[in-house]
Amino acid sequence: MKELLYIALGFAAGTLSGMFGIGGGTILIPALVFLVGLSQHDAQGTTLAIMLLPIGLLAVLRYYQSGHVHFYIAAFICLGFLIGGFVGANMAVAVPNLILRKAFGGFLLLVSLYTIFAK
Repeated sequence: MKELLYIALGFAAGTLSGMFGIGGGTILIPALVFLVGLSQHDAQGTTLAIMLLPIGLLAVLRYYQSGHVHFYIAAFICLGFLIGGFVGANMAVAVPNLILRKAFGGFLLLVSLYTIFAK
């Protein structure tokens, strides 16, 4: 079931967001492109729908008008993100600052290398 994949993506994004304070798009946009098969535009529009209120409302509306938002996928990712954010925050507060900073930098490096070199 794809819904379980969407929840797992939301959980991973929420956990990493809770751990590193990053936006879910750092994880979700590449995951939606490479794992789900969405276009870059669809991935960005769907990710914005997850964070719709209040900061992304106008951006989501624009992507929606262009047909690049998948609210069904976004709803399941929100469920996983909600729980994952709590789990990641609990993990992060137990880690010393220096280790957390280095882990965050390593994570961003891996994401950037994958994004650059993935086909």
